[in-house]
Amino acid sequence: MNAQPNSERRRGWCPGVRRPMATGDGLLVRLHPLSGRLSADQARVIAEAARQHGNGHLDITARGNLQIRGVSEETYPALLALLEREGLVEPEGGGPNRLTAVSPLAGLDPLDQGDPLALARAIEENAWHLDGLPAKFFVAVDGGGSMPLDAMGADLHLVARGDAVAFGRATTEGLQWIGSSDPARAPEAALSILAGFAALRLSGGTGARRLRDLEPDLADELAAPAALAPVTPPQNRPAAPRAGRFATAGKEAILLALPFGRCRSAQLVEAAAWSERFGCGEIRLSFTRGLLLPGIAEEQLPLLMEQAAGAGFITEADDPRLALIACPGKPDCASGLTPAPADALRIAETCGDSLAQGMFVHVSGCPKGCAHPGKADLTLVGRADGGYDVVPHGSTRDVTSLALSLDKIMLSPSTRL
Repeated sequence: MNAQPNSERRRGWCPGVRRPMATGDGLLVRLHPLSGRLSADQARVIAEAARQHGNGHLDITARGNLQIRGVSEETYPALLALLEREGLVEPEGGGPNRLTAVSPLAGLDPLDQGDPLALARAIEENAWHLDGLPAKFFVAVDGGGSMPLDAMGADLHLVARGDAVAFGRATTEGLQWIGSSDPARAPEAALSILAGFAALRLSGGTGARRLRDLEPDLADELAAPAALAPVTPPQNRPAAPRAGRFATAGKEAILLALPFGRCRSAQLVEAAAWSERFGCGEIRLSFTRGLLLPGIAEEQLPLLMEQAAGAGFITEADDPRLALIACPGKPDCASGLTPAPADALRIAETCGDSLAQGMFVHVSGCPKGCAHPGKADLTLVGRADGGYDVVPHGSTRDVTSLALSLDKIMLSPSTRL
């Protein structure tokens, strides 16, 4: 099987294994493992596939997916066959490659108020047959614990709250809480909303690809058949830590971050070995663009963290690089206008004091904003002249009249860098 022709590699759909995307460094092949989980053996297979059929580089995405980069038209058929044998290929069809996203701590987090894994599986099983859902559509299933999913940019957010599940809809102004459901009814209520949106698109009632773009009156019509009860908005929780240790039932888990989610095949091999030596042989891909290794004995953590830091992972939550998000940028992405990761590293090295005070910066190589769909304290949007459009307290979709070079951005009072 050959990759899709260039005419079909466009914005508005999500690449997968069956449908790779042409980028600046070759074809990008994205894997969508259910709940973001891989065995150590699967991780080794993927790492070797990235080395043999790609350029040895991988990305962990903001939805907890894994991308193999630098695949050629010649190596793609063998890669596809390998991943099919390993059961790592998404289903046929043009809808979402994976419909739900969960915290990497799902099933382990002592602060969770429900069972997000069971709810996510039920939604996947109930809704897999729906036609009309756009490829980018997804549902965040949040257990209410240590790692809130609010910033993921999902179309529908479900948050466990003890004896109820709160439902939130994405809007251009953030989450709008639309109702609640008994946990036993939550899969049915979610299916009602998803089916309604799919039917609305198929009938031509809307051209919106995401719930946030749907007219408010149409959104209200979708929620009504779900028979949701009134809801009190869930309490705000601190943003999800991007690195460090987590106490889980009986043992520990360690979240190993990667600068901007960029991972070498050798790093994935090392993580697989650590998961077997120190943990339970499982790797969980995190929406924070890192790898979570569960089942670690407390006395083993110092050695694991030392080895991980030596291999280029970020192990401490206060590392200034974690205050920035950057896309692959130029030249790895065909749309990239600036070398976003390199520029983000310059900001981290030069402006660590500002970042340590809690500032969150999104460096996007182009206006598409793939790395982060939401707002940031400072968003930098790459320009053809090598500079950036500067958007304080906004996203790549917001209009700005301020354009500066990177050097001037780091010195400008208006950016607080």
